[in-house]
Amino acid sequence: MNTLNFDELKDADHMDEDTLRAVMERFGGDVWNYIYYLTSSCEQADGLAQEVFVKCYYRIETYRGGSSFQTWLFSIARNAVFSYRKSRFFKASLWGDFTALPDRTEKIGVNAGGGMVVAASAEMQYFSSMHVNEIWDVIMKLPAGFREALVLDLKYGMSAKDIAELTGWSQGTVKSRLHRARRKVQSKLKEME
Repeated sequence: MNTLNFDELKDADHMDEDTLRAVMERFGGDVWNYIYYLTSSCEQADGLAQEVFVKCYYRIETYRGGSSFQTWLFSIARNAVFSYRKSRFFKASLWGDFTALPDRTEKIGVNAGGGMVVAASAEMQYFSSMHVNEIWDVIMKLPAGFREALVLDLKYGMSAKDIAELTGWSQGTVKSRLHRARRKVQSKLKEME
């Protein structure tokens, strides 16, 4: 199969299996990791990532190219996570009616290259001497809004505008959450020294 240009999927009325495979190969790790960052659960990330690609396959006609293809997939993933959280099973499990969902796992999602990728930036140079897993453990303990903003910025290199579009937050809120999240991470890491 020729290399797929994801912009060509704009206004597509259907998707064939080869295209779905290409989309999953290119974005599967990113979607799984993003869901994991939102849920802190490998099991939920596994199931919800599959749901995202099923929705992508059957709803490709809703992609209009107003945002990047990755942003469109992430919006499906984000909606799947929030729908799951609203589901009866999730609410019941929080109150103990069913087996409680794990709230923390040791396993961290990995990208296609086999490891966590942290974007190089000025604030991340400070972290360079620290073990990457320790940094991500700190990030995973941030409040959900801070964690999501920071992960989308650091891991996926999304701009404040793209994050705002994906989350529905204003760009000012995104910038504020990024700033506050970075300060919280830096403070926690200094405490750990």
